[in-house]
Amino acid sequence: MIAVHFGAGNIGRGFIGMLLNKAGYDVCFVDVNKDLVSEINSRNEYTVLFADEGKETFQIRGVRAIDGQDLDEVAREIAHADIVTTAVGPNILKFIAPAIAKGIQQRVKSQKQPLNIIACENTIGGSTQLKAYVYDLLDESVKKQVESMIGFPDAAVDRIVPLQKNEDPLLVMVEPFFEWVIDQSKIIGSIPAIEGATYVNDLTPFIERKLFTVNTGHAVTAYVGYQYGFQTIEQAITNESIYRITKGALQETGNLLVRKYGFDPQQHEEYSAKILKRFLNPFLSDDVTRVGRSPIRKLSPNDRLVSPAMQALNHGIVPTHLGSGIAAAFVFDHPNDPEAMEIQESIKENGLTKTITRYTGIPDDHELFRIVTKQLDWIKKSRNDFYNH
Repeated sequence: MIAVHFGAGNIGRGFIGMLLNKAGYDVCFVDVNKDLVSEINSRNEYTVLFADEGKETFQIRGVRAIDGQDLDEVAREIAHADIVTTAVGPNILKFIAPAIAKGIQQRVKSQKQPLNIIACENTIGGSTQLKAYVYDLLDESVKKQVESMIGFPDAAVDRIVPLQKNEDPLLVMVEPFFEWVIDQSKIIGSIPAIEGATYVNDLTPFIERKLFTVNTGHAVTAYVGYQYGFQTIEQAITNESIYRITKGALQETGNLLVRKYGFDPQQHEEYSAKILKRFLNPFLSDDVTRVGRSPIRKLSPNDRLVSPAMQALNHGIVPTHLGSGIAAAFVFDHPNDPEAMEIQESIKENGLTKTITRYTGIPDDHELFRIVTKQLDWIKKSRNDFYNH
């Protein structure tokens, strides 16, 4: 069995590639980093290290890699693959679409075996997005064949991979916890037998559970932690005030998810507690500036802060702590973050009111707008009190 995986970075090697290898696939990584491709091909193996006290290691053997810029070679692999996956980042999906489209065109000429292409990205509907990019490059006659042969099931993925610099360029450290949930309803042919993957008929609840718990909690901790002067997520979450704000935000999103999707309240509370425990893991500590980077994207109406806050209000939940996270994002003024600087410039030129509405879509007469501005005043005061003590 052949698995073609786009992205030989830490997530690719330490998460998706690892699971595919353990499931018995001959994993072929596709990456544009020629040094990385060469290193994988010279050794055909790498080590995964668990980021915990036990520091258990796993040897991933029998892997290979090809240059992502060699479209002909990538297309040949896809033409004979049993599964295709990605971990390249949502913004890169459009750049790998030409190679996938070329591989599909070759495949439909030579065989009728079904193929599922799964984008394992930190975004909603990653495979659906990739499908659109690929279809734009296919002839109408090919599209008709592809509909019955090629599946693009969406997926929700979750595994923290901390920033790291290792002497061994292929060694990757990951947290023991992971979650890979795949939309079974969009799979064509047999369901891939991958130990650790979970198949569901409705992915939306699991996507929002992950986005509104892991990503929301991470963002709140990062933005509020930055205001308090903490460098890492671990340092921030161990502060009593920040822990209370983050836990409060997860309680708000948890109440929303339980009401919206019928999750078991006790089980979801345990899930949220596990997320907070992951943030406290000293082996996973990440810089608040990295976690908080690109605040424009994270403040957008359909992302991890504004979306759950708006939905919470619609379900009768007052999102006070989510409001704190949103407020803190507007005073995230890290000088090396272009999006943070754009927001600060907008505040100077247009004022806070117009800036909040511009980037979040929240009208200035909305209840959430009132909550955010109130929490902004509170954050500034509590930050000053913290520094004065």
